[in-house]
Amino acid sequence: MTGILFFVLSAQAPLTGIVGTLPVPLGLGNGGGAPAAYLVVGAVIAVFAVGFITMSRHVTDAGAFYAYVSRGLGRTVGVGASQCALLCYGATQAGMYGLYGVVVKDLFQQHLSLDLPWWVWAVGTMLVVQVLGSLNIELGAKLLAVLVVAESSLLVAFAIHEFVTGGGPQGLNLADSFAPSAFFAGAPGVALTFAIASMIGFESAAIYSEEAKDPARTVPRATYLSVVVISVFFSFVSWMVVSHHGADNVAGAARAALQNGESTAVVLAPVTDTLGPWATDTMAVLLASSLLAGILAFHNAINRYLHSLGGTGVLSTRLSHTNRHGAPHIAGLVQTALAFCMVVPFALAGADPVVTLLTWGGGVAVLSLLVLYILMSLSIVVFFRRTRLDTRPWHTLIAPSVSVLLLLGVMVMAIANFSTLISASGDTALLLELGVLLVFVWGLVLGVVRRGQDGTGRPTADQETESVPEASSAL
Repeated sequence: MTGILFFVLSAQAPLTGIVGTLPVPLGLGNGGGAPAAYLVVGAVIAVFAVGFITMSRHVTDAGAFYAYVSRGLGRTVGVGASQCALLCYGATQAGMYGLYGVVVKDLFQQHLSLDLPWWVWAVGTMLVVQVLGSLNIELGAKLLAVLVVAESSLLVAFAIHEFVTGGGPQGLNLADSFAPSAFFAGAPGVALTFAIASMIGFESAAIYSEEAKDPARTVPRATYLSVVVISVFFSFVSWMVVSHHGADNVAGAARAALQNGESTAVVLAPVTDTLGPWATDTMAVLLASSLLAGILAFHNAINRYLHSLGGTGVLSTRLSHTNRHGAPHIAGLVQTALAFCMVVPFALAGADPVVTLLTWGGGVAVLSLLVLYILMSLSIVVFFRRTRLDTRPWHTLIAPSVSVLLLLGVMVMAIANFSTLISASGDTALLLELGVLLVFVWGLVLGVVRRGQDGTGRPTADQETESVPEASSAL
């Protein structure tokens, strides 16, 4: 179980989640109440995981949204889910490119006096990632493990020191961060959005069920424990960041940092005060490497999605072609072109890549992910009602149904605060929200047009067991 748990945790990129994105919920969300959002989301995902784990025992290639939704709600809805998954991963990757460009720009400017726009580094990295992807090169799991241990250790060291020394100007005040009034202050939907994003990849434990000695016991334990560890880790570290600034001051400090294009300073400054300047420089380098690893992982994951959808006839069969290295090179070119089209408009507009590209991409990605989770929960209920492979009410009916209601509640709060999240007008927020809906509808239409070979619109025998790898598996 330890091996599976560690691989799941390595997919979370903790430094990116804390240093890169925490300033957004602190400044634009509910301020000092942001740490509570991670615990709320952890509870919601734990309920969702009950049905997910139960279904993973009966569906091959567990963890793929396309396969799960297809088996429960039919291939047409499964194709709609696959398009939402592509949007989710594509938007996440685009946001990461924005943050990556800023981090690398600052590093080269500070240490080599080389001052280039953020988008130069982002576009240049796209070309590098495209080459690595076409050669079928991925960062090794051992290298990722070293990076994750290093970045997590620095964050834990800071948090423990802050906790032991009693916190900042207002001390360790639980109510300022975890009371209901603190959570619902400001725009809690913004905090929930980024808390949901921090959980992406928890479902990857089920992917390794065949490698476990006792998957019936190991996989559920690893999944539930990963949810607990992730939510508690992010909540505790973010609480210590809030404590260092002071709950009354942190929102203003985060907003000022976002406006000045120095969002990472919200976390790096407290770390410097606590551990010294060496830790800040080290974390900046680790943040860049963590983002690069995530970008490459999403590139390979989206390639595999496109490759699989081409192989099943959902998209053009050319996407299923591979080169002499075994890499889906045409899918890779399409993915790189899509990333370029998602990033470059922000560069041409002179927009701040963190306040716009990162937050817009994160918002769209989380709305897409919530759609996927809701569809998966509904699919679980339908699948077990139809097959009767498992008749336990809590696992196959009650928990999945409750998770649908909880996830709908999170989605409502996210939509209600969406314009605040993206720092744009209500019209822009509505367009982005409708974009998620239109992509799903497009997927439904695609699923009807590109029917299975039996002409019924249901998956054929081999299509039922065909799945699409998730981004977390590539990580």
